[in-house]
Amino acid sequence: MVGPVVCFGEMLLRLSPQGAIPLQQAGGVAIDVGGAEANVAAALASLGVPTRMLTVVPDNPLGRKAKAALGAAGSDTRFIASVPAGVGGGRIGLYWFEPPAGPIAGRVTYDRAGSSFALADPADLPFAQALEGASLLHMSGITPALGPAGVELARAAVAAAKDAGVPICFDGNYRANLWDAWDSDPRAILTELVGAATLMIGNHRDISLLLGKTFSGDGADRRREASEAAFEAFPNLQLIASTARHVEAACTHRLAGRIDLRASHWQTDEVRIENIVDRIGTGDAYAAGVIYSWLGGGDAKQMAKTGLALAALKHGVPGDMILATEEELHEFNPSGGDVRR
Repeated sequence: MVGPVVCFGEMLLRLSPQGAIPLQQAGGVAIDVGGAEANVAAALASLGVPTRMLTVVPDNPLGRKAKAALGAAGSDTRFIASVPAGVGGGRIGLYWFEPPAGPIAGRVTYDRAGSSFALADPADLPFAQALEGASLLHMSGITPALGPAGVELARAAVAAAKDAGVPICFDGNYRANLWDAWDSDPRAILTELVGAATLMIGNHRDISLLLGKTFSGDGADRRREASEAAFEAFPNLQLIASTARHVEAACTHRLAGRIDLRASHWQTDEVRIENIVDRIGTGDAYAAGVIYSWLGGGDAKQMAKTGLALAALKHGVPGDMILATEEELHEFNPSGGDVRR
């Protein structure tokens, strides 16, 4: 049994208009629990990998809803701190998601300023206890994008993982709307954090941002060129996982998975995904699939195929999270198939 994967980041509530109605015309919303790191924690837990969520939520019904959702998925919620809500105590972060409809693309509107997580003091979080016996710390670039306090939270998580001897998986998850909301320097901040990582979830565009350079190749060649540059720049980095997505229409995409190691790489064939139910959280599903295979000693091909399978499955699941079993993952069929009876 591997040690638990600790996922550190902000939990959110997602509000979506019912019936694919534009937000300004909506009369009701569906509420789902999400957040990039929480999505990974839930997906891994459903696959039988022990996970611990480390975060802060307000002590109110919304915070309790978020915590309960992860607990129901099988993740350890003992390290989810609850703080008094209201004045000076923050709130839970929200985002509004308008799903795609016909020729209209999906859209995200954030409402997460002043959240309990964004206001948290790193000294109040039990990093050492959560990381005890852990096999991996999973975090993302969303935390530092929240502002100067988020940067300090991310730095504290990295320092605690180093002290505990726990490897780090860092998902770039670049969110321009968050970085642009304050006087930020994403290149410098993300370069510092990625420098501590063993695993990176990100593509050639993320590496271009980190290194301040473009890559001349096309397709797979460009991705390998970018990965080799990243491996040279970040001596601790051992694995880069990415996807290649081609959008044919709002609800029809083609997706491939890729793993780059220092000495080898593998890219899957594309899977065509039609009648997409929900595209949000598919990158987190890919990350969870890669981590699941990495923990099991998978090679580049196995990690890429497992990540792609879980990501493809997530396109058919509403909400942020996918709770697939190991059996469902291993039985993944890109063409779907008839009803199982």
